[in-house]
Amino acid sequence: MWYVSTRGMAPRVDFEGALFSGYAPDGGLYMPEELPQLDRETLRQWSTLSYPDLVKELCALFIGPQLISRDDLTGLVDRAFSRFRHKEVVHLSRLRNGLNVLELWHGVTYAFKDLSLGCTAQFLQRFLEKRKQRVTVVVGTSGDTGSAAIESVHGAKNVDIIVLLPKGHCTRIQELQMTTVLRENVHVFGVEGNSDELDEPIKAVFADVAFVKMHNLMSLNSINWSRVLVQMAHHFFAYFRCAPSLDTDPLPAVEVVVPTGAAGNLAAGCIAQKMGLPIHLAVVVNCNDIIHRTVQRGDFSLSGAVKPTLASAMDIQVPYNMERIFWLLSGSDSQGTRALMEQFERTQSVSLPEELHSKLSEAVASESVSDETITQTMSRCWEENRYLLCPHSAVAVSYHYQQTDRQQPSPPRCCLAPASAAKFPEAVLAAGLTPETPPEILALERKEARCVAMRKGDDWTLMLRDTIESLSRQRVISS
Repeated sequence: MWYVSTRGMAPRVDFEGALFSGYAPDGGLYMPEELPQLDRETLRQWSTLSYPDLVKELCALFIGPQLISRDDLTGLVDRAFSRFRHKEVVHLSRLRNGLNVLELWHGVTYAFKDLSLGCTAQFLQRFLEKRKQRVTVVVGTSGDTGSAAIESVHGAKNVDIIVLLPKGHCTRIQELQMTTVLRENVHVFGVEGNSDELDEPIKAVFADVAFVKMHNLMSLNSINWSRVLVQMAHHFFAYFRCAPSLDTDPLPAVEVVVPTGAAGNLAAGCIAQKMGLPIHLAVVVNCNDIIHRTVQRGDFSLSGAVKPTLASAMDIQVPYNMERIFWLLSGSDSQGTRALMEQFERTQSVSLPEELHSKLSEAVASESVSDETITQTMSRCWEENRYLLCPHSAVAVSYHYQQTDRQQPSPPRCCLAPASAAKFPEAVLAAGLTPETPPEILALERKEARCVAMRKGDDWTLMLRDTIESLSRQRVISS
């Protein structure tokens, strides 16, 4: 399996190359050169698989046995999921009135990022041992990516990790999950800005190809193809658990509702669609609605400042995985995608070509919801089911309530639940409900926290480069 840049100006790479690269050298994102097509019989065979086994099947298609044998792949995936609290790893809760909630948050940090980052870290360790190398991972987070990335590699002898978090824009629990991991290879910065602003120094550093190569830099944000690959399993698992029967011809459809910020889960769903999985996609965002405007009107443009919401991990205005979706839906048009994204980077505003917008709106439905709708949804779900939703999960469930209240005919529907309500006690209280906090989360308040400040007026790119260079010097001394 070969991977090419969405902008078409970088050499193609194999899975190992895509894993270590993050952004391609031309600023694009890696995508498979060709997508495997899954026939009806393959889907029927996969329909009874567990979530971990679905991940193994998908990874086998996109990695290849010449890089990781099937036996080794099985061991890596099993290790990635060994610390999950639920025996199924991912669990479907069937609630009243056709509400299906796919719980993706049974990992160590109580968020869906544990699924893809756990696997990605295992792949990374495998290749680093083969290369006899050490890398520095740089991660920007809007809330959950940072803690999951830290959990996946803390204490690893061949990985340093630098995490930039938007100080004051995450919940207290999210911050503590990052700042209380006091390991030598973990370095956390609290940035006085939002998640889009902290992405700017990261992108600036990765744009210096020579610097990236010299210091063995990589990213574990969902710019990394491995993250998107594992997240495809969410859509397959949702389909197989919610489809009424696979004995009909054609196969029945299932609607998967995706709450999103950077659009990694949405890109995974679009790829699964293209591979032949009969799903309809609905993407739902908070009031930071660039994806909704893009689907509805082709308006891919920023709209002033990022607005803080109860669904804080989705407070994003630059959903970088939309680039993958544009490339995919345009028939792998690298030249068109490059022109589109370069214009967006220059002007922060793009109108999609009519044909691309038409394909996007055919592939994906969309909605944008307010904080008031989020709290109303959380309250309603509790009243009807005695089931606590996190605010991000409520973003998805609000779409289900909207459709059922309108009595809109639809296929079976599955709402992705990206995080546990335990991580967002402030939102639970805002909904008039009582938070349920596990002991391990309560214990975070008693731990020592460590975080380096990046203040307004600082040169964040310079600070990041200095930290990376310092880590490289320490490696040389220790070796």
